[in-house]
Amino acid sequence: MKIIIDSPEKIAAIAAERYVTLLNKKPNAVLGLATGSTPLGLYAKLAELYNEKKISFDKVTSFNLDEYVGLDGNHDQSYRYFMNTNLFDKVNIRKNATFVPSGLGDVDANAKNYEEMIAAAGGIDLQLLGLGQNGHIGFNEPGTPLDSLTHKIELTANTREANARFFASLSDVPTHAISMGIKTVMNAKSIILIALGENKADAVAKSVNGKIDTMVPASVLQLHPDVTFYLDEAAASKL
Repeated sequence: MKIIIDSPEKIAAIAAERYVTLLNKKPNAVLGLATGSTPLGLYAKLAELYNEKKISFDKVTSFNLDEYVGLDGNHDQSYRYFMNTNLFDKVNIRKNATFVPSGLGDVDANAKNYEEMIAAAGGIDLQLLGLGQNGHIGFNEPGTPLDSLTHKIELTANTREANARFFASLSDVPTHAISMGIKTVMNAKSIILIALGENKADAVAKSVNGKIDTMVPASVLQLHPDVTFYLDEAAASKL
């Protein structure tokens, strides 16, 4: 495990260079993408690099980590909408090669199909992660089995409360999500995790230095052969 500590702005720039290097070497790379406030700086930097003609996404395939159950892609809090707004509409990626798990209809069948799609694409070359305050990655809440694949999961009160700021009220936050499983994440060839802010410091410390425990899902990343944590000083303050 590698750990890089810098300012949020520098982290976005350093992490973005990982994508420049990867796509120069493998233009048809498969990217695992994340949502939330944490990757916004990175996505803005990638759009900037695209405008400067330093990176191209024209052959890329992408798979997002998760989606809320019950929200379609036109809902302004869906993760499809988020990705379109913050990255896909700003670069030259093929929209039909961008995939977000569907939380509509038969979610269990959608989850199985998502795993098959990732496998058919050749697996994920570089997986981007954020980190929940309770140590979750994707929507894999504490207690999620380490061998889990893409699945439907009930969101904890902590996670729903953390995401309530994006909705009109807590009652509007979906109670379930569909998420890549922990094993799905671990199957990626390389992983980068970005964590910013003091409220992530406990989760970072447990993930990096704690025992590998299903109650801290991100702790399993200690077992991955190629994972890098990108942290600001506040998030790294308890290491």
